[in-house]
Amino acid sequence: MKILLCLFVGLVALSSCNEKIDFQGAFKETVVVYGLLDQADSLHYIKVNRAFIGPGNALDIAQIPDSNYFDDVEVTVSEYLDGNLSRTWILRDTLVNTKDTNGAFYAPQEKVYYFKTLPTGINESIQTSTDPQQSSLNRFGIYKLSVIVDGGKYTVSGQTELVRGITSNVTSQNFTFKFADDPAEYIPTGVTASNTGNSFVLNANLDVEFYEHEGTNVSVKSFNWLLGEADVLPNSSKTFSALGATFYDLIAANKTSNPSIDKRTFKGMWITFTGGSEDLYNYIVVNRPSSSLAQSKPSYTNLTINNGGNVLGIFSSRQTLRVFKPFYTSPQQAYIRAIDKKSTRELCLGPKTGMLLFCSNHPGDNVVNQEEAFACQ
Repeated sequence: MKILLCLFVGLVALSSCNEKIDFQGAFKETVVVYGLLDQADSLHYIKVNRAFIGPGNALDIAQIPDSNYFDDVEVTVSEYLDGNLSRTWILRDTLVNTKDTNGAFYAPQEKVYYFKTLPTGINESIQTSTDPQQSSLNRFGIYKLSVIVDGGKYTVSGQTELVRGITSNVTSQNFTFKFADDPAEYIPTGVTASNTGNSFVLNANLDVEFYEHEGTNVSVKSFNWLLGEADVLPNSSKTFSALGATFYDLIAANKTSNPSIDKRTFKGMWITFTGGSEDLYNYIVVNRPSSSLAQSKPSYTNLTINNGGNVLGIFSSRQTLRVFKPFYTSPQQAYIRAIDKKSTRELCLGPKTGMLLFCSNHPGDNVVNQEEAFACQ
């Protein structure tokens, strides 16, 4: 009887428990900072947000911009050369409309902090300005970030060197893509980072552009082709493969279904390498989806905060090497072409794209009295 009485009391106690869990306990404020410097950019953005907690549905709160911002934020970036302070930028805030609307948080508008410089040249040459603040970032500089929140309640600090030294075979005038050999025989072209510089992760992609002609109206169509992303070692080389069959499949998939199109001609391709720093590589690795059943994940940041606050995010750098290969530059440089003659023939006459009205206006394919069968009339 005593055992039965104990069981009864236990069941009553369990059934009377409040199922509502109150998370409104002591909340430790968290600053979230994200910024990547790139010497190829002219605008450099730093994003500063706050983690939040409140009553009700967290998804509803995430849609309220004010819940994600601090009342007062001061952001500065300072450049140090050989250990000496060279320049300091006081960042301004602005609203941008580029945030993905498919996420859980408010979009597309968001607040960011920015400063301006001239971009470096393709060979990492510094562009100077009459205003020293506007000159390019120095590839040998150390850049220190300071974020002061709510009048000094918290100060977030971080620093980074710039990713630099990425070189590629695509910068050569003689580089051309070869996607086809004999008719319908597709071949790959290797796109190589001859030197990965001091990057630890490398991404390569192509932006392919072509014209669609409708009478006197001409429009540009384009698509992005990701060649891959890989972990790399500094000062090594890495080759990504651009498959010929994929090139023609993507052309066919991205043309406009417009019966009024008279013809299509090829414009050219942007080749882009993006290399990330070691800190950025570590941040990416830690934030990849967990493959463990326990779902336990460490956290990583290279930022520090005072006064016992919490900080998440990263302040780091990347380098973007971007090169445009035109279909042709001028009649005097007919030997320069983004895709070679066999690949052009395949584009205009091959089984994958031959019905899409492509023709070639390349000077090398339009020699008087020796015009190729796929030359534009």
